[in-house]
Amino acid sequence: MTFLSILWDKRVPDELPAEPPDIFPDLNLDYVVEAITKSKKAYDLGPFFWAPLRDAETVLFRQEVFRDLEDLDLVDVIKDFAAKMTAVRRFLSLAEETRFEYHRKGWLLEAALVYCRAVEGLLASLEETGLRSRGLKAFRDFLSRYTSSTRFRALATDARDTKAQLEGIHYCVTVGGGRVKVKRYEGETDYSQEIERIFRKFKQNESEQDRLSLVIPKRTGMSHVEAKILEFVAKLYPQAFASLDRFCASHVPFLDETVTMFDREIQFYVAYLDFISTLRSKGLPFCYPEVSTSSKEECVRDSFDIALAYSLAQKEWPVVLNGYDLHGPERIIVVTGPNQGGKTTFARMYGQLHYLASLGLPVPGREACLFLPDRIFTHFEKREEIETLRGKLEDDLVRIHDALQQASARSLFVLNEIFSSTTLRDAAFLSREIMARISDLDALAVWVTFVDELASFNEKTVSMVATVDPEDPVVRTFKIVRRPADGLAYALSLARKWGLTYEELKERIG
Repeated sequence: MTFLSILWDKRVPDELPAEPPDIFPDLNLDYVVEAITKSKKAYDLGPFFWAPLRDAETVLFRQEVFRDLEDLDLVDVIKDFAAKMTAVRRFLSLAEETRFEYHRKGWLLEAALVYCRAVEGLLASLEETGLRSRGLKAFRDFLSRYTSSTRFRALATDARDTKAQLEGIHYCVTVGGGRVKVKRYEGETDYSQEIERIFRKFKQNESEQDRLSLVIPKRTGMSHVEAKILEFVAKLYPQAFASLDRFCASHVPFLDETVTMFDREIQFYVAYLDFISTLRSKGLPFCYPEVSTSSKEECVRDSFDIALAYSLAQKEWPVVLNGYDLHGPERIIVVTGPNQGGKTTFARMYGQLHYLASLGLPVPGREACLFLPDRIFTHFEKREEIETLRGKLEDDLVRIHDALQQASARSLFVLNEIFSSTTLRDAAFLSREIMARISDLDALAVWVTFVDELASFNEKTVSMVATVDPEDPVVRTFKIVRRPADGLAYALSLARKWGLTYEELKERIG
């Protein structure tokens, strides 16, 4: 298998989205992606999370890579490779910034040496790992061919030979009378060691950062005096510096495009696994969903709103798990129940599940079988915007009309309390009209509503209800269960709690 990309198995997109999808704020996915990518800004991972997949085979391709990376030792190998590549980019940046020729060439040589160690080390580790994914196995085979190529072998050999020659240089600098003299080292006393010994007592404790093998010195520039000294050293050892000249002329630039692409793309996986590790440590389940572009029967067990869970995890608060099923002709989940009962959270969970699955990611839940949509449309309440010159109801109608115009049988809707600004009668009429159009499309949807009659609209609708504690109906359980909608149920339980049922009032009056 020829290696193409660690993210795409058939064709790499010509262009990735420049902005996140419109649905991100409604589903709180903007918050999620920001949390995933914040520690890896240099890789610009956002566009990968803004480009959902449309075919199940590529989803499976990514899931295979994730399964390989469940091996923490392999993740450590990838992170070590990434650290070395970060150092390479830093050294190359320093080479661009310096004004002095041999200083620049020195950084280029250091970058090449670290690059070769990174590539060779990664290959050795991948060869020792029992890889199963098509993506990582193809990349391992690519690395094997690349490191065996004449080009790479020459790069590695020349870099090490040149470094060895430069490390063999010893010279002496004497300063006096406003003059600097440079000559070959001939056994003179090295006063730098004596100075270090005297001033060692003033040295601050080393931090962990200072002990890293790839740490870059805080002072990386060179003064004009140091540059002149280097010029003299080059004249004293012309053979070693001629080797450095030849190296740069022959091998710069040396970065392989496929290696640098892998370095960026693999962070998509590492960043997400790092993110969900926090939630997994709290006992929250994640699974690899079965996805389909044909079957719309779905099942989800013990899932949750990933954005809310991440927020609650920071506070050590518990997360309520929910699930649902769709069988046969069922397509539309209608969620009713008391306010603040978890209905909107359930709707976000539903939308997040489908979007995360369409990226090939492990999704929240113990088990999931999901349809792979071509588009996800969301409709959450928004404030009136004076710039549009539209009222709330008109804005609701325009937005849902635009969505229905673009939707297909493979689309998915997440609707939350639309038409709340109008009367119940008008809301019921408009909701029935929209429900009929979604039903005719045969699209999937979750619809949070106060219009109970929608829950039994036709054979495609499924009624789910936000429940309360039967002993104390003021207390929400945040569990969404499959049962018929009954707008009176909550009011009746409250009346019973406070002794205000018809029978109890009649008894008191009597």
